[in-house]
Amino acid sequence: MAASRAALRAMREDAEALNIADVTANWVNAEVLQGELDARIKALADLSHTPLFFGRLDYLHAPGVDLAEGATGENFYIGRRHVHDADGDPMVIDWRAPVSQPFYRASKKDPMNLGLRRRFGYTAGELTAYEDEHLTDPTEAEQTSRLLQTEIERPRVGPMRDIVATIQPEQDEIVRAGIGGSVCVQGAPGTGKTAVGLHRVAYLLYAHRERLARAGTLVIGPNRSFLHYIEQVLPTLGELEVKQATVDDLVGHVDVRGTDEAAAATVKGDARMAEVLRRAVRSHITMPQEPCVVVRGSRRWRVPAYELEELVQQLMDRDIRYGAAREALPQRIAHSVLVRMEQAGEAPDDRVQDAVARNPAVKAAVKAVWPPVDPAKLVLRLLGDAEFLAEQAEGILTPEEQKTILWTKPARSVKSAKWSSADAVLIDEAMDLVARTHSLGHVVLDEAQDLSPMQYRAVGRRCTTGSATILGDIAQGTTPWATHTWEEALAHLGKPGSAVEELTQGFRVPREVIAYASRLLPAIAPDLTEATSIRESAGDFEIRPVEPADLTAATLAACDDALTKEGSIGLIAAEARIPTLRTALEAAGMACLAPGEETSAEARLTLVPATLAKGLEYDYVVLEEPAAIVDGEPDERTGLRRLYVCLTRPVSGLTVVHAAALPEQLAGR
Repeated sequence: MAASRAALRAMREDAEALNIADVTANWVNAEVLQGELDARIKALADLSHTPLFFGRLDYLHAPGVDLAEGATGENFYIGRRHVHDADGDPMVIDWRAPVSQPFYRASKKDPMNLGLRRRFGYTAGELTAYEDEHLTDPTEAEQTSRLLQTEIERPRVGPMRDIVATIQPEQDEIVRAGIGGSVCVQGAPGTGKTAVGLHRVAYLLYAHRERLARAGTLVIGPNRSFLHYIEQVLPTLGELEVKQATVDDLVGHVDVRGTDEAAAATVKGDARMAEVLRRAVRSHITMPQEPCVVVRGSRRWRVPAYELEELVQQLMDRDIRYGAAREALPQRIAHSVLVRMEQAGEAPDDRVQDAVARNPAVKAAVKAVWPPVDPAKLVLRLLGDAEFLAEQAEGILTPEEQKTILWTKPARSVKSAKWSSADAVLIDEAMDLVARTHSLGHVVLDEAQDLSPMQYRAVGRRCTTGSATILGDIAQGTTPWATHTWEEALAHLGKPGSAVEELTQGFRVPREVIAYASRLLPAIAPDLTEATSIRESAGDFEIRPVEPADLTAATLAACDDALTKEGSIGLIAAEARIPTLRTALEAAGMACLAPGEETSAEARLTLVPATLAKGLEYDYVVLEEPAAIVDGEPDERTGLRRLYVCLTRPVSGLTVVHAAALPEQLAGR
């Protein structure tokens, strides 16, 4: 351990000592190279609480060597990053390297050329234990790793951490899946789907760094709190360049200052709106009625209306982007003029064609036939003009649906409009109809079950030429438009036929807690397999019924009890109860954080609205009034799904405090 830390320090010092002055041709090259060097230096940082290696593999014979040559065994230390000595020989092997794979997949049945697998245990970054498995020793029984259990059950304080030391075989298969195809992961609570998605990004960047460096990589989460919670995972694995965003960030072309009723948001999020918008964009095209006459010198060149109509129709039939077709039309008209010039004995070249395409007469003809379209103004008109909407939505949306999405008071301008999140997605769709959206190399979409079809389309546009990792749980869909099947979601994303993997073995949620939460599955997702937990500890689990007048005091008492234990505490309650609870906590002198704020030894209690609990985890959860959480949603199924999310946030224990009757699905212990 000491030697590898010293070697990493030397690697960083070597990088810091590099002088790029003699290898850059100009200041632009110097800036680019210095930026890459700075990122390299930052990636080589030695994080004191993050061990450099967590395992050792003793191969029976060196990988890749022909057995006939009398190959001998070889040992490798497996860690979060590659570390080499002064001679360039590896001391620690990156967990993503092919030689590291048996650490995650080898077993007694398939030892994968290993004689021994060693796991190391750490406390605050210091090596404190190790554990050996002799995979080819028939006298040693296969058993659950105690160090693995300890690492999984270790209290959580601070942001989400990586799982490189605890990746399971079924998770590793997903992590190392090729970049050529997209993967959808249906994961029950606590199965590590988010961690799998992030580690898959790290693996793909390792295996295809040059390709993804050019195209870019993006992680999309449900909200800012969630992104803040996961933001340190990739940097601890040495990956600093992956961008993070919410769907709202992706489509943030206008200021969102309004909200929609559930019915309006559902219609606006329906995939049929894509065809309505396509019609609305194309409605600006009008067939030419007049010829185009181009004057060059003393000559006049006339392109008749019927020929212009043919050119317009050809572009419409190709169904290319509105803006691309609009840019192509002047060249098409100019080509027709050049044909006439050649027929008259002239010999024009490409420069003449470009000049004709810029001719005022051609520009005027194009503007009249194929005018520019402002996507935001288009959506403004669509939502504010009943007649225009009816014309574009005929046969697609019913009159009732059209009425649902129409603004009661049309906005005067794009800036004054109180746009909703769903409106912003419509504008993004319109923008793509006009000009193609830039595609990235790989996109990770987490908590994907909550997206509307139009939001799926917005994400899909960002990876049309790349691949995607889609993560979610149908049972945790808490929007009225939540997807019913992953096949449906993948079709909207533009990734039909992608592999759907199911993770059902939980590592986070205690056995008794996940069993209790699973009582809701028949009502919220009857087709899903009930999750199991490998946690040996059943976990602390208690239900405390109280009188209505005592609810707040009982909730604070439960928090007090939880704070006597080690780790982070999440107090989860219905949105309407948050102000009351915050005031009560302050009066009691109990400091509380907001979701996404980093917990510490001094501040371990986070007050969490039920609507923001998704994706977060705490060692102990105090859940107040399940009935209020259910009642806070538009319908019972969505409410029960929200409750399922809240019940599955704890890592070590759950206390349910309630004054109202529990939902019937949870009645009885």
